[in-house]
Amino acid sequence: MEMILWEDGPVIKYEKTHFMPSMDSALLVDFAKKAMEKKGTHVMDLGCGMGLIPIIIAWDLPHMHIDGIEILTEAAHLAQDNIEHNGLSDRIDIINGDIRKHKELFSPGFYDYVISNPPYYAQDRGKASSNINLRLARSDENCSLDEIIQAAKYLTKTSGAFFMVFKPERLNELFHNLSKHGFEPKRLRFVQHDSNFSPSLVLLESRRSGKPGLTIEAPLLLNCNGIESDEIRAIYKR
Repeated sequence: MEMILWEDGPVIKYEKTHFMPSMDSALLVDFAKKAMEKKGTHVMDLGCGMGLIPIIIAWDLPHMHIDGIEILTEAAHLAQDNIEHNGLSDRIDIINGDIRKHKELFSPGFYDYVISNPPYYAQDRGKASSNINLRLARSDENCSLDEIIQAAKYLTKTSGAFFMVFKPERLNELFHNLSKHGFEPKRLRFVQHDSNFSPSLVLLESRRSGKPGLTIEAPLLLNCNGIESDEIRAIYKR
């Protein structure tokens, strides 16, 4: 199956047996681009799946080179196919490997930015899917939140940024693990269906060895008065 992200934009091929392309990744890239546009040239995507995040970054920010790591071989191959199909092979590299083996695969402190749309749920929470691909995309049995942040610490330059999209109900756990590994939360934005709904997602920028001080931005509303918000239309170039 195929998805066109926006008119004349990248085309993403995906399989129903894998986690489908989600709005979460597009929202995360839009949030991160505000920092990426200023400086830096190297990005690492932890758990890149079918390559959605690297492709959007490369499409919108021509000065960036993006690496992605993905443990599932089928997903990594699909990401490579998507990158080649969209003509971005010169600026994106996919590694089929285990995030937990980051010290064996990469040099420390190389990346200006690390980004991740990780599994949202702990292994022992909720009903597990019988499909291994879907289960690993949704739960952290293959790589915990703590292990993802450990990898980000190793890979990110001092004062470099780490961007994540996550569930608000695990925000305390997220802050605890970031602090443990030397990241300072710097910018936070909640995502809401509309102004009458509680947040369903949180977008967060942290800095390795950053100074204290957190900016909480206005919520990102998906809908306003029953119709798609202007900001969502802008993100998808509609």
